[in-house]
Amino acid sequence: MMRSLFSGVAGLKNHQVRMDVIGNNVANVNTVAFKSGRVTFKEGFAQLLQGASRPQDAQGGVNPRQVGLGMQIGSMDTIFTQGNLETTGVLTDLAVQGDAFFVVARGTENFYTRAGNFQLDAEGRLVSGTNGFRVQGRMAENGVLSQTMSDITLPTGQQTPASATTVAGIGGNLDADAAVNDVVESTISVYDSQGQQHELKVIFTKTAANTWTWRADPTAMGLAAGGITDNNGDATVGGGTLTFSGATGLLTAPTTNPTLAFTPPGGGAAMSVVLDFNGGDVNGLTQFSGASSSAFVDQDGYMAGTLQSFSIDRTGTIMGAFSNGNTLILGQIALASFNNPGGLMRGGDNLYSLSSNSGEAQIGYASDNSRSTIASGTLEMSNVDLTQEFTNMIVAQRGFQANGRVITTTDEMLQEVVNLKR
Repeated sequence: MMRSLFSGVAGLKNHQVRMDVIGNNVANVNTVAFKSGRVTFKEGFAQLLQGASRPQDAQGGVNPRQVGLGMQIGSMDTIFTQGNLETTGVLTDLAVQGDAFFVVARGTENFYTRAGNFQLDAEGRLVSGTNGFRVQGRMAENGVLSQTMSDITLPTGQQTPASATTVAGIGGNLDADAAVNDVVESTISVYDSQGQQHELKVIFTKTAANTWTWRADPTAMGLAAGGITDNNGDATVGGGTLTFSGATGLLTAPTTNPTLAFTPPGGGAAMSVVLDFNGGDVNGLTQFSGASSSAFVDQDGYMAGTLQSFSIDRTGTIMGAFSNGNTLILGQIALASFNNPGGLMRGGDNLYSLSSNSGEAQIGYASDNSRSTIASGTLEMSNVDLTQEFTNMIVAQRGFQANGRVITTTDEMLQEVVNLKR
């Protein structure tokens, strides 16, 4: 009978552990990205009373006789099912869709979390809102992502350098019915290496049927005559001849876009700008019957700009919008995957750390080698199912009561044994 007492005690203790886990689950029903726990039981040691016997000629075999000595905790598992996503509208609130984890660091030590309630600190670093651990990823230099993992930093006032114009595209139409010596002008702002703005003017003059000359006007930029040269190899400095097909109205010559060279006033470096006439294409410079509408359509330079806002896409890529209208990649948030996430150690503050059975963290990015994606402006909620937890609570309570009854009944039986002497 003493065996039943100890079995009952084991049942009480282990059902209490199950209640502890259930209580923790219920307590964290509203904790961001909390993953519920589960307890499973296993049979304890079984005492052998009589071994098995083999079948013989005259009789069959006999099974072994064993008495169980209670139960034990079989496992305590973390259930990593996806929690529901809640829209918050906060740009730095992030949620992982998939089985990966965010990587956060304290000094040189990395931790892993599903809780994406991040914020910017005084130095512009993206940090966990609960403990200040720094979010990890890769930063970009002039829009090019590094391959080294580091703190994600988005300082206010971050600047992007100016970029000199290298290509200016001209489109629109030159009137096929224009008279000889008619003039059409097109102007666009270009930028030097220091981000200074200069006006590039091109003057078109009709010289014959289907033939126009073009000339870059240096005076519009404050340069002396001859201050703009080209690589045409003809007698016209900073200009040339355009020939159109009388049948199609498309540009037939030159077949190679000219390059203008000049040193802008104000100290910027010498510039080379390709004039892209987009010859032979109806979207380029054409000669159709109708009003002239030739104009510069684009150029690739820009002045220096200051970071005004940023956004985070589903790959975790952080895009910065600058005051010069330019958009550049600022960085990308890292994700970590594990062969066995159930083997991670809980560390409080919604953090997990490596254990000997979790496997090493496989660091990746949503656009490269991670199957998970990131949702900005949302948070993953707890995956605790209250209906299931309350059901488990009832089962644990009844199990606890039943084991208590085993102890009570065994005590009554022992009392009867003691009373035999009376």
